[in-house]
Amino acid sequence: MKTSVLSPRATRKSSTRKMYPCFATDGIKDNKPDLESRKLQLLMAIQDTQRGLMTSAHQRSSIEEALVGLESCDAGTPIKLLELDGTWRLEYTSASDVLILLESSARLPFFQVGQIFQKFECKSQSNGGIVRNVVRWSIPNLLEDEDGATLLVSAKFSVVSGRNIYLQFEEIAVQDIDTSKLQALIAPAILPRSFLSLQILQFIQSLKAQVPVRSQGRQTVGGLYYLSYLDGNMLLGRAERGGAFVFTRTRPFV
Repeated sequence: MKTSVLSPRATRKSSTRKMYPCFATDGIKDNKPDLESRKLQLLMAIQDTQRGLMTSAHQRSSIEEALVGLESCDAGTPIKLLELDGTWRLEYTSASDVLILLESSARLPFFQVGQIFQKFECKSQSNGGIVRNVVRWSIPNLLEDEDGATLLVSAKFSVVSGRNIYLQFEEIAVQDIDTSKLQALIAPAILPRSFLSLQILQFIQSLKAQVPVRSQGRQTVGGLYYLSYLDGNMLLGRAERGGAFVFTRTRPFV
């Protein structure tokens, strides 16, 4: 009886197919049910982690495994800017700079972080566009909960390879300050309102502080951002300095 012997290369292919079925047709996406199952597996892995703030070593391992499994379903496919265009809400991250922000919100009674978004503006572009990182934040009892003000970090981006984009950060701005709680708080002390008090409230409400982003050498700050998975309702990314991001598409806002 003849015994068939698999070559090491064939063995590796077989192993890859078992681990990541999306590779089963040499890079062509597997069937849609398997893809949706992998997306659901990732969303279940990141739930109850407070966007990555509260995770154990076991959870981080499970999340990374789910990330890699989903990324394999879209490996090698160039990013479509038309599909990337739109507003994406952060569901999970392991990036230290964002986790520090979330940790500060959890520990400090006077600082509250709401939703975090990435807005890509590239629908009519062929090789890049603009991305805006939007952080909704507030000061409890003074500004509206979670949406009292907006921190906006704007960057230009250019496509440098099928999956990599280069971000060139341009400006940090604070805007959209909602003073309704502040007005209610100080109203008893200043009623009837004078022209001056109204002017002060209007000034706070329209305040928009803008600071250009520059390094110590006065050069623009930038970095690579690897878009590891993209479809109509989910975006995965990995930053050059470490950290993974999971976004889901949401309704656009002004």
